[in-house]
Order: sequence, then C-alpha cells, then structure tokens
Amino acid sequence: MSVVSDQAGVVGAWLREGRRVARAVLVAVDDSAPLPAGASMFVADDGAIEGSITGGCVESAVAHEAQAVLAGGPPRVHRYGISDELAGTAGLTCGGTVYVFVHALGTAGAGGAGAGDAGGAEAVAAALAAVRSGRPAALATLLDGPQAGTVMAIVDGDVVGSLGAARLLDHSVARDAAGLLDQGVTAIRSYGADGATLGVELRVHVRSFASPPQMLIFGAIDFSAALAPLAKELGYSVTISDPRMAFVSAPRFSRAAAVHVGWPGDAFAGRVLGPRDAVLVFTHDPRLDVPALRGALATGAGYVGALGSRRTTAERNERLTAAGVPGDQIARIHAPCGLDIGGRTPDETAVSILAEIVASRAGRTAAPLRSVSGPIQPREGAAQSRTGS
Repeated sequence: MSVVSDQAGVVGAWLREGRRVARAVLVAVDDSAPLPAGASMFVADDGAIEGSITGGCVESAVAHEAQAVLAGGPPRVHRYGISDELAGTAGLTCGGTVYVFVHALGTAGAGGAGAGDAGGAEAVAAALAAVRSGRPAALATLLDGPQAGTVMAIVDGDVVGSLGAARLLDHSVARDAAGLLDQGVTAIRSYGADGATLGVELRVHVRSFASPPQMLIFGAIDFSAALAPLAKELGYSVTISDPRMAFVSAPRFSRAAAVHVGWPGDAFAGRVLGPRDAVLVFTHDPRLDVPALRGALATGAGYVGALGSRRTTAERNERLTAAGVPGDQIARIHAPCGLDIGGRTPDETAVSILAEIVASRAGRTAAPLRSVSGPIQPREGAAQSRTGS
C-alpha cells in the first residue's frame, strides 16, 4: 500500500471520528526540496501527526503553525528556506524554499470560514476515501481572501464542498481541476475576484490524486514475482499475464498483483495505457514476446521493457522486424531492460528495472548523483505553482 493511501486511511479515520484536524500542504517549491508540491501533513488536536511535507526539514515549525490555526489563528501560506531566520532550526538542508499553506478542518472556529470549515473536512474526507480505494480525485484549496482555507473535492466527476468565495469560482475550479487530474498534475491556478478564469485576485491550489499507474508484466517467472511487490510499493497497479495456468496460479504472483490467464492480445483488450504506465515482457518465448511487444508498442505506455541477454534481444528484434514492426518503434523498447548495477538475483534485477522505469518517467539519465550537477529533485510545475507568503 502506498504512503499516500496509508495517510488517507489514518486521516480519514480522524475526520470520521469528528476530531479537529489541521492540514498543511506544500503548495510550491523554489529550487529543490525533498518532496514534490502537493505533499501534505495533518496534525490532530491532540498533537498526533500524519504525513510529511519536506521529509523532516520544517515539520516542527509547521506543526507549531498547525496548532495555532486549531486555536483559532488564520490560515495562510508560510515560507521556509535556507535564507530565513529559521535557517538554523527549520531551514531546508537541500537549499531550496518551500511554501506551505496551513489551515484547519472540522468545527468552525474563530479564524473565519476558512480557518475551520466543516465543508472542508467533508471535501478532504471524500478525496482521501477515493485515494484509499484507488480512485482519482482532486482537492482544491483557496489560498486568498477572507474565505481562504475552504476546500472543494472533485471525485468521480462530482463536486464535494465549495470554495464559497465567488459564484463562478466553484465552476471554474472544477473544470480546471478535472483537466489537471487527467494529466496527473498538481498546480496553482489564479482567478478573478468574481471567479472568472482571467484574473489574479484569488489563487487556488489543486492537488491531483491520479489513478495509480499501471504495470503489465508478461510471464509468470521468478523475476515477475520479485518485481511485483516492489512496484506495488511505488504505487503501481500490477497485473501479471501468462497463458499457462499452472505457472500463473502460484500464490507468489497473486500476493502483489492481479493475475491474468490468457494470451497478450486478451491482456491488452479494453486497457488504456498512458505515459505513466509500463509494460514488461519476461516470457522468453517468441509465441508470447512478439505479440506482447507489438501490443505494448500500439499503446501509449511510457515504458516498454523486455528481459533477456544481448543475443536474445538481437534475435527478438529480428523477429519484430520480420513481423513488420518499424525500427523507430523497436527503438522504444528498453532491452535488455534495467540499469547496469551488476544485479544477479531476481530481487537485484527487479531493483535495476524499477530504477530505470523511475528514471525514464523523470527524464533522467540515471547517472550517479555525485557525477552530475543541477537540482536533485525534478521541478515539476514549479513555474506555474510558485506563490508568495
């Protein structure tokens, strides 16, 4: 189960119990930070903490601010960075600057509607329940104005809660949030005082919880059994496909993956794959690997990999060429898949493959960090989500 899903379970239980909870969300990052924008930390009225926004750099300071809003203080964006006066205690050791919005959920309090909005608790609970069940959801939080801190969720196309600041705002944000959710993007959007999309008076942070990326593995072998649980921990929804019932029915495959018994064409039927998804071919059987790879290349999967030696790879490429697969499509295949880490066991090979998938998704070279320069963390959406304090 992913970290986000675990957090959703704990915080969802707090809200169902009626506990007063403050939410801190990382709305923007300048330069580098340990966690991406959208990371959240929740603080209950008894001091219990769930989640993290910087991996430990500023959590103590944020927990203090969370208790302040629970006591009736106003919601607002806090800026933390190595150049701040908190540099010695709460500064970012990574050298970046983060912007954290802290607001309260639950019973209405002295800080205005935004400081303790019951509707916000309902919206957050709805989004977390969707995350817990693997469904996509978006959580929109108003950052400006007297109603800052109000929250609206978009789950299964339905809107839960209201930002309440302007008549058009809910409609404008719901439309933009649906688009961001489709792309799996977390960002800040600006609106006019009347809620129109052209304007800068009101900023809204939209946290996208996209559907889990899919990983389709062909071949029920030791490498599949080693890869599936690791991929699941990274948030993938994993399916292992093999037409041989005797192989795929072993419990070691179904413990971390859905199991599909059938030929590659059947496994792709009705399945839509996009840039976040991966297809891996471990079959070592021409009757299976050629149709599996042809099927994978016909999708929008961001990563297509195949296991095997260099000789096996060359022979497989020849068969793909003979089957009419163009050279530029064959070039999409990561084969032999994985990074050169010297892995020998199935578990080590699984680490190698997953590392290459992560690097491929991030557009990185997978070189040792000490041999490269520049930001360690990707700066996804940094330009569009920057905010002030």
